[in-house]
Amino acid sequence: MRTESKKISKSSWPKLAVRKWLNIKSSAERFHSDYDATTAIAKERRRSCSDRDRYVVVPDDLSEGWVMDSTSGMKKKSAPGPGTGGPDLRMFVGTWNVGGKSPNEGFNLRNWLTCPSPADIYIIGFQEIVPLNAGNVLGPEDSGPAAKWLGLIREALNSNEELDNTGQNSPKSSPRYCLAASKQMVGIFLSVWVRADLCNHVTNLKVSCVGRGIMGYLGNKGSTSISMTLYNTTFCFVCTHLTSGEKFGDELRRNLDVSEILKKTKFYHSFKSLAHPLPPESILEHDNIIWLGDLNYRLASGYDDTHELLKKNNWQALLEKDQLRIEQKAGRVFKGWNEGNIYFAPTYKYLTNSDHYVAQSSKSKIKRRTPA
Repeated sequence: MRTESKKISKSSWPKLAVRKWLNIKSSAERFHSDYDATTAIAKERRRSCSDRDRYVVVPDDLSEGWVMDSTSGMKKKSAPGPGTGGPDLRMFVGTWNVGGKSPNEGFNLRNWLTCPSPADIYIIGFQEIVPLNAGNVLGPEDSGPAAKWLGLIREALNSNEELDNTGQNSPKSSPRYCLAASKQMVGIFLSVWVRADLCNHVTNLKVSCVGRGIMGYLGNKGSTSISMTLYNTTFCFVCTHLTSGEKFGDELRRNLDVSEILKKTKFYHSFKSLAHPLPPESILEHDNIIWLGDLNYRLASGYDDTHELLKKNNWQALLEKDQLRIEQKAGRVFKGWNEGNIYFAPTYKYLTNSDHYVAQSSKSKIKRRTPA
């Protein structure tokens, strides 16, 4: 794996902190990729797209012209044109807030990433891969945990064995995978992996980061996005960690985060060929969009009521209290977007290394949280 990231000396920390406070994008930002950095095309792909502050006007009605493709995410309605076709591809999308914990050596991700039929593309997003303290938010990026997660994902995807239906190891016949791109902004980390035989068909790789944390600019909250073209179809993957909080009105702050991410995410392409269509420069210009992450929308019900519904496995009643669905139905966020079926219990917030929610244990000193 190659990288074009540069080491940052301690003497440059104050300057870096000021740039972060002012949301000034460093022209030295790069992303990781398995692509050979020796060719001109690869270098062009691998340049950061976040070195310019560019904006796009987001229409009030985001639903117009957009439909949901059950296997490919958001697709914009368009008439099929010549040469736009490609093979039908399977996509695996996973997201995990790891709470600032770095993985232990030997940690196995195969149970998470294994699916009945191997996917062609894996999109893996993390939140809080580093603790969200002042040093990590204002100081130089700690890329150590990201490197560990990349190694574990690579090992899981390219292992010679996989678990069969009986839980036993069996020879793995699925293809190997290469890292198309990965990008970190403080604790938000996104990686895109493609089947090895598809690598030569991936072009126009770009990344963009939008900080929505402290002062509305820093990267303890916000988004990391990756744009790419596979054959002649464009994809955008947006990994987000939105504003937290259970107070009344916090959901509106999360709505604003989404709006600002849509406006400020920009994929700048310095090389524009007249022989090829221009690659997308904003999220909504892509053919397929996948939005994942810790969106932090909560359940609009009391703690006790929520736990009663949990005991009954009444997911439908819980979903009716979901802030995201309430805000979406009211047309205040993600208008025209569709979410996959929810068939599992709330994933927030468990005690570490347990199946118990915070505050269910009398010994827990952690702040009481309503499951969401």
